[in-house]
Amino acid sequence: MERGLFGAVSGIEMLSGGMIRLEVSEAEVNNITIRFLDRTGEPTVGKTRPETILRQLTTKKGQVYSMLQGKRDVDTVLAMGIMEDVSIIPQPAGDTGKVDLVMNVVERKSGGGISAGGGISSGITSGPLAGLIGSCAIYHKNLFGRNQKLNLSLERGQIDSIFRINYTDPWIEGDDKRTSRSMMIQNSRTPGSLVHNHPGGSLTIGRVTAGIEYSRPFRPKWNGTAGIIFQRAGARDDKGNPIIRDYYSSPLTASGNTHDDMLLAKLETVYTGSGDPGSSVFVFNMDQGLPVWSEWLVFNRVNARARKGLVLGPMRLLLSFSGGHVVGNFPPHEAFVLGGTNSVRGYEEGTVGSGRSYVVGCGEISFPLMGPLEGAVFADYGTDLGSGPSVPGDPAGARLKPGSGYGCGVGIRVDSPLGPLRLEYAFNDQRTGRFHFGVGLRN
Repeated sequence: MERGLFGAVSGIEMLSGGMIRLEVSEAEVNNITIRFLDRTGEPTVGKTRPETILRQLTTKKGQVYSMLQGKRDVDTVLAMGIMEDVSIIPQPAGDTGKVDLVMNVVERKSGGGISAGGGISSGITSGPLAGLIGSCAIYHKNLFGRNQKLNLSLERGQIDSIFRINYTDPWIEGDDKRTSRSMMIQNSRTPGSLVHNHPGGSLTIGRVTAGIEYSRPFRPKWNGTAGIIFQRAGARDDKGNPIIRDYYSSPLTASGNTHDDMLLAKLETVYTGSGDPGSSVFVFNMDQGLPVWSEWLVFNRVNARARKGLVLGPMRLLLSFSGGHVVGNFPPHEAFVLGGTNSVRGYEEGTVGSGRSYVVGCGEISFPLMGPLEGAVFADYGTDLGSGPSVPGDPAGARLKPGSGYGCGVGIRVDSPLGPLRLEYAFNDQRTGRFHFGVGLRN
């Protein structure tokens, strides 16, 4: 019972010498079937293929049925995002002493739909509609009854916009390693002010991106991703005209043309702990530019970040670290940016520096206040390791960015379905203060 095994002691025999022989009947799984129900509990015809559900289960024929393992299987099927309710009912398989498992599933009313919403971007701080973002999406969560996802989305803000088509197969058919495949086409326009800000005007960075990625778990809590991505990127002024130099005559592309082309091979590995406050997170990724054509950019970019939480009585200590480096010929707007809500608080976004290398560290202590409300004190430090001048055109030096800085402050947290909502106030080493608002734990 402690191990969740489904069985019973079916006989007891007293032997001489103080010995007892117990006869134990184990409930071996004879068969597993899927039964689709409607919301009233009546049988119905399902849209999802039964084999798509069955391959999610760790319980197999011939095993001793474990109720704990069955509960994990129920949670796994629910995590597919296409079921409203899931349960497993064990039934005797005749007089064999085995059990047949019936999984009752209630599908969501519709696998597809249209959604709309809005939000705020902390990277835009001027204008009558500063930071407001609207979004809409058309999606289907269960293509062909195979749990495949298709999403067409549009986000539009005061300056930035993203149109994206994304197709995901969470588990490629015929693969026994739970490999997923994702294909993407994206057209985006984002502010270039984090690196190339200047008075009296603005510029945007336009990117057209297409790629394919494969991902799978390779060890418990470890996941790996490999892919290849093509990107064409260039800058435009506030009238939409292509430009190759900014206000300070720093180049906006690495090739000297109105746009840069690059084909990137991507590798990423992610470690995720249990998800509790004491768990750890580690992410390492690398992009390598491939010299397919002579004008395509060739560079190598590595980036790593780690986070560790420790419970200290009623308080929690959160330590985070991130760092990266680029080697080769890369666009200036792709430089690592320092300063802001998820970097060095107390500074505006990107005002500490932009470099070929960077390191950022953070320490934070949070403590309960009342109900879901928490208080926090924190300190951040970031530096470009003196690499600002090595970025083409030295955009950070032209804007007199210090290249390093620290900030410290206090904040409050409120739990939400999206993660902690963070409202913070920090002072930097220039003795100026700033409010910050963020969602979720720091990157």
